Amino acid sequence: MNANNVLVAALITLLGANAQAQGAPNSTAMPMSSKAAASAAMPLVLGEVRKVDLTKGLIVLRHRDIPNLAMPGMTMGFDVADKKLLDGLNAGDHVEFQAEMIKGKATVTELKRR
Repeated sequence: MNANNVLVAALITLLGANAQAQGAPNSTAMPMSSKAAASAAMPLVLGEVRKVDLTKGLIVLRHRDIPNLAMPGMTMGFDVADKKLLDGLNAGDHVEFQAEMIKGKATVTELKRR
């Protein structure tokens, strides 16, 4: 192999590695918009408030299926990520909410009165 062929092979290898590195996402940093996009991708679920416990930060909802938790419709209690979500809610209110598993507990992370 002559010097020109070695040089060409080295350049191709370097260009290929550089292109791969530029195309690879940075796994250590998540853009803020990715978190918002993930939240937006989770469904809003329809529910009816059955009970609110402001002191414990709990809400009992009769809800429809929660696809991201693979949970069928039922009546159950949820923790809430922020007690402020419960402000002004009463039994009988109709809501839309998002829920996630946080520390092994079904937790409401977003809640809107309908």
